[in-house]
Amino acid sequence: MSESPIREHPGRVRRVPCDHGCVVSQPASSQLTPIVLILGDEELLVTRAIADIGARARAADPDAEVRELDSSTLMPGELAEVLSPSLFGGRRVAVLRNGQDARKELVAVVLDYVKNPDPEVTLVVTHVGGAKGKAFADSLQKGGATVVPAARITKHRDRLDFVTGEFRRLGGKCSTDAAEALLDAVGNDLRELAAACAQLTADTGGRVDLATVARYYRGRAEVSGFTVADAAVAGDVAGALEALRWALHTGVDPVPIADALADGVRTVARVASAGRGNAYQMASSLGMPAWKIEKAQRQARGWTPDGLVQAMRAAAECNMAVKGGSEDRGYALERTIMQFAAARQGGGS
Repeated sequence: MSESPIREHPGRVRRVPCDHGCVVSQPASSQLTPIVLILGDEELLVTRAIADIGARARAADPDAEVRELDSSTLMPGELAEVLSPSLFGGRRVAVLRNGQDARKELVAVVLDYVKNPDPEVTLVVTHVGGAKGKAFADSLQKGGATVVPAARITKHRDRLDFVTGEFRRLGGKCSTDAAEALLDAVGNDLRELAAACAQLTADTGGRVDLATVARYYRGRAEVSGFTVADAAVAGDVAGALEALRWALHTGVDPVPIADALADGVRTVARVASAGRGNAYQMASSLGMPAWKIEKAQRQARGWTPDGLVQAMRAAAECNMAVKGGSEDRGYALERTIMQFAAARQGGGS
């Protein structure tokens, strides 16, 4: 996942990946910092960051108290009471939600507290970012707050990184192609993606490949077709055949699968012929999104120009057979997968 800017203070904080698929600016020591700003509107990352801070506090003190408060309704006196030194000591975490909605009187209390915070208290302020309440967030950063970025993930590459990072966090492993297929199947909602990763890891022991994704999401034709194609173009014959058989078994029409095979090898050929380069710079000239170019660049490894020509010919023959009413369209698709593998290995030699 791409990192959001974090204000660093020499000798005090450093950037580390947290256990939840986000990047955290963390104290150089193992101690919790007194002021934390969670900046962004991706609720899953916000919730995880709060949970992570609470877990660290309880690791330091099993009796640590964690309280969540709403900035939009909290009175300044109530916050002052929460932050005041405790007669009984002990670590505390005060989470001030929706910092962008804090009224100026509450902001004044917080900024005054930041000047001399209680070392036994961690004050966490969440802020969605943007123009509303920006001065508050800026003042917290200037005051030395540790910043945890939790911005909404909008780039395809970052969503892929989130999925693969989820599997690592859960003790599993997922290939990039399988992550692509899971995104196609589940969509872009991080909570749904996290739940899908957890389910797949629990059911498979953590080894997730294209065939696994196809098996779990076999009811979606758009997933099955491109899952088959991705595996075939990558030279994963076993994965492609298993995905194909699941797709056909569940009633997926062979036509979109044949189209996906043709599109997959054609895309690799176009990207390979364009030469090496930055995907974002090549996007406009090739007329395709950068993430698709990056994917094709990975898939192009191992292919030769002759091999791609041979595979495109096989894809064209497959299309004619499938769309022309071949008696065994499933066999035509299986044969094409085998022809892709032979073309990739032999390059037409």
